[in-house]
Amino acid sequence: MTKLELLAPARNAAIGIEAIRHGADAVYIGAPKFGARVAAGNSLDDIQRLVDFAHQFAAKVYVTLNTILTDDELHEAEQLIWKLYDIHVDALLVQDVGLLKLNLPPIPLHASTQMDNRTVEKVQALQRYGFRQVVLARELSLEEIRSIHEACPDMALEVFVHGALCVSLSGQCYASECLFGRSANRGACAQVCRMEFDLIRSYQKGGKTVEQVLMQKKHLLSLKDMCQINSLQKLVEAGATSFKIEGRLKDMSYVKNVTAAYSEALNQIVKSQPDQYERASNGVVELAFRPDVSKSFNRGFTSYFLYGRNDRIFSFDTPKAMGEEVGKVKEIYKNCFTVAGLKPFANGDGLCFLDPKGKLVGFRVNKVENGRLYPLEMPHNLVPKMTLYRNFDKRFDDCLQHESAERYIPVDITMEQTPDGFHFVMTDDYGLMRTLDVQFEKQLARTPQHENIRLQLSRMGDTIYRLRNLNINYTNNWFIPSSLLSAWRRELVKELTLPLAPSYRAESDHLEDVHSNNNSNHSIPKGKEGYRLNVYNHSAKQFYGDQGIQVDEWAYEQSHPQGVPVMFCKHCIRYSLGWCPKYSHSGDRKEGPGQGQLILQLANGTRFRLHFDCKACIMQLIKDE
Repeated sequence: MTKLELLAPARNAAIGIEAIRHGADAVYIGAPKFGARVAAGNSLDDIQRLVDFAHQFAAKVYVTLNTILTDDELHEAEQLIWKLYDIHVDALLVQDVGLLKLNLPPIPLHASTQMDNRTVEKVQALQRYGFRQVVLARELSLEEIRSIHEACPDMALEVFVHGALCVSLSGQCYASECLFGRSANRGACAQVCRMEFDLIRSYQKGGKTVEQVLMQKKHLLSLKDMCQINSLQKLVEAGATSFKIEGRLKDMSYVKNVTAAYSEALNQIVKSQPDQYERASNGVVELAFRPDVSKSFNRGFTSYFLYGRNDRIFSFDTPKAMGEEVGKVKEIYKNCFTVAGLKPFANGDGLCFLDPKGKLVGFRVNKVENGRLYPLEMPHNLVPKMTLYRNFDKRFDDCLQHESAERYIPVDITMEQTPDGFHFVMTDDYGLMRTLDVQFEKQLARTPQHENIRLQLSRMGDTIYRLRNLNINYTNNWFIPSSLLSAWRRELVKELTLPLAPSYRAESDHLEDVHSNNNSNHSIPKGKEGYRLNVYNHSAKQFYGDQGIQVDEWAYEQSHPQGVPVMFCKHCIRYSLGWCPKYSHSGDRKEGPGQGQLILQLANGTRFRLHFDCKACIMQLIKDE
């Protein structure tokens, strides 16, 4: 039976708990330090609270330590890992191979997507190093995922299915460090990819350099958000088992809604193929709302490269959320307007539109009355037939601000009489069983008792259990005080409410062998040289040396090499604009701008030359010095 894991983000423990309540099988959360989102660190106490809650449902907590580390930080990281092990964290997501040279506890390691995991050879190497789960690169197609699974059938493959996309290959983006001294590999990305650029062609004419501005003030590196909710079945068939929602900086409402939507979609797969698949955690989720991913922050959706290269992955006009399309402007009055469409509106809705120059304009609806929408201030460039989007649904958000889900484990209780009292058996669907024998001097009641017995035994209070079936296996109408029934019920559930210990604790000897087996003669896949290995400490350098690879250049953050690519992108501007010389997405390739060098220029004048590696289908950005 294959277990399917929905992995949700947790900016903090409270959001992580709600993610589990809304259907997550696992959550990932930042450690106090060394996570790839410096703004999303959490205390050990908060992580402990999340672990205790999650383990009641056999859900898991993964902690991110997925930055590259300096030599001075390694000892502190080692101590932190032992503390995380002591509070029963289920796994660590890591990027820096220097950690493998430390004295680590027997805790599973997951290879972060920051390690750029995109080939069979890379995943095979990670498996040899003892990694238990690999987060695959976002750019992979279904066929590439399937090939990796077929070559590494015992490796758990984790894929991103929803959320923001990095335009550069993960772990291979140095633009933020290059421009601002803020390293993406150290958790401080400045999101250069969301900035405005001019696209310029520079060419020689008559012995002089001529520059032609092809596009102005467009977000040429900004991608739409990934959404694979309709592709989960295909991902499962390709061999993925963990489905990751991006968003460790997202708010509570976002995580609740998106997690619930994907959980329902996974449940449909399990329901349709119960002999093949099951969820990786326990419990039943009941929602107080209907999830809809279009109602949470998004820049428009794309399947990215899952089905091959396509021209629907970018969002050149804006990096902001547009939300769901709600209709077209019908009539405009002095201080209000009407909309042609079927969507209902509410006071407080956030609406937006693209003006004639392609700029996103947003406003808040102050009042809805008799089909007319009254903004707090009428946008001056709103015109009839303009498409409107809703990026904040007030009614939907109000629902998510309250308790919006309950997760529980159904239990069955059997009650039988014994010569000197009663015998209870409580079971759930996951193999847990609790028995209880009580002594009680029986006496017949004058009124029916079975309904009161059911009532008292069903009052599970603040536990995670809910009575499903009660079997009373005797025919006598015995009188039992409600206080005694309540006391027996509390005794029954007491041991079942204890958090479950991580399963890896039973495999400690094996994991200790794996973690110490990092001096093998296997070599890692060749292909990336120099600074792209992200070697930032001597332990990482020694690790690669053990694999027969001589590291001759430190990480970009330390060496700052000149004239090298600072982004490696599967997204290609020439392809997106229909200028690809290799193949066309529309059937007829458009006339390109001609010969010359394409340049991206920021508002402050900083320039990046574009280099197109057409054989690998990769676009590189090289900063002009």
